Amino acid sequence: MKTMKKGFVVSLSMVLILSMMAGCSTNNDKPSASPTGEAATKAPEKTAAPSTEKVKITYSMWGSEAEGSATQAAADKFNASQNRIEVKVQAIPWENYMTKLNTQATAGQLPDTGILKEDGVIQWSSDGMLNDVSAMYSGSDSKPLDSLAYKYQGKTVAYAAANEILLLYYNKDMFDKAKVPYPPSALDKAWTWDEFVATAKKLTVDKNGKHADEAGFNPQSIVQYGASVENLAWQLEAWVLSNGGGFYSGDGTSVRIGEDASIEAIQKVADLYLKDHVAPLSVGQTDDGIQRTIIAGTVAMATNGQWNIGTSLNAAKDAGLKYGVAVLPYFKEKVTLNTGGANVVFSQTKHPKEAMEWLKWYTAEENNWGLISSGIWMPTLKKWYTDETLTHRWVDNKNFPPYNEYKSAVVDYAQSSAARPAAWFYTNHTTDFNTLLGSTLGDVWTGKATAKDAITKNLEALKAANKGKK
Repeated sequence: MKTMKKGFVVSLSMVLILSMMAGCSTNNDKPSASPTGEAATKAPEKTAAPSTEKVKITYSMWGSEAEGSATQAAADKFNASQNRIEVKVQAIPWENYMTKLNTQATAGQLPDTGILKEDGVIQWSSDGMLNDVSAMYSGSDSKPLDSLAYKYQGKTVAYAAANEILLLYYNKDMFDKAKVPYPPSALDKAWTWDEFVATAKKLTVDKNGKHADEAGFNPQSIVQYGASVENLAWQLEAWVLSNGGGFYSGDGTSVRIGEDASIEAIQKVADLYLKDHVAPLSVGQTDDGIQRTIIAGTVAMATNGQWNIGTSLNAAKDAGLKYGVAVLPYFKEKVTLNTGGANVVFSQTKHPKEAMEWLKWYTAEENNWGLISSGIWMPTLKKWYTDETLTHRWVDNKNFPPYNEYKSAVVDYAQSSAARPAAWFYTNHTTDFNTLLGSTLGDVWTGKATAKDAITKNLEALKAANKGKK
């Protein structure tokens, strides 16, 4: 799905195709019957025909006319499943999407519900444009994980349509060749940062076969790197939090990037290249880290989001790559970030209850099974993480690493205390802040400036960006 660069790095066409596959796949590719014998996919129960017309709901999405038609086909299934609500899909080209919504908002003609860029949720909430959706799962047997709720002034204003967390990927052949133990998949056995760096040195090799922890190693002739930590601005927050710092205060109203703990964590990421000589140079501008590292066969370990399993690693696995997943290493606290695109109910709607009913159906795991089973999305509802039967139904498939490894490093990790929401779940103006931080850190990655000097020099501008000021 074409959302922010950081997540769901897959075209909307692919998303829709995979979603539609859920209705025509084999029994090995979709949920089986539940333990009670009921079908896993449940449409809303039909009710007696009402005496009035159906409530008409418009759902907005970004995409082409053809993509809109595919989404409308899904909506038609919902429409046919009950006789109270009729959903019409409005497809808007990606490049015009937010402009169109802003125009509609000004004219009082917003759709009832739709998808919204992650970094726009809190902004729209602060402008009074979004409904409180905390009642969406009232009476349900499960609700989304707490870390997937977008919150503004204590109210839930959106739920993520899918879940994603940051992981450590690794090349098993490289580890086997070096006779080095694999990274731990269990949170209670997570490596410290020092253990991570020490292992990376054993896996970094120069053209003469010397490792980074051996005498005679030449950092100017490295042919295999031990590690790569994705340094896109939003992902860097995981390390800052792990070190006891932060980008923002807990309520998102003030900036903490200038604290010593925050600066120290960023410098240590830079030092993987500058001093430890275990990582390739990355300037934090493109979200293709797994392709450039693990898939390219140049790096033994790399951090990035779970979505990479579906968007790129499945194909690489079919081509012979043997990879594994593990939890992230840590400084002081064990931290991973989660994210997910937001579906919202606009405040201009006259039918918030019906809009929420549609969203709840549309985002149900059973109705997005192609995306989940391929590894692009993770479920949102807590029961898929806690109910062993559902977890097996999700994880037992050829697209994932072995069950125990994936369950520990992904399923258990995502519901642990280590999983924290990315800043856009509670903070405004994250695009401006992350863009400025990314440019601020450019010279840090190349060693032209220290993290302390670069951040101190731009700290007031970063604080202003957090307030929406240029």
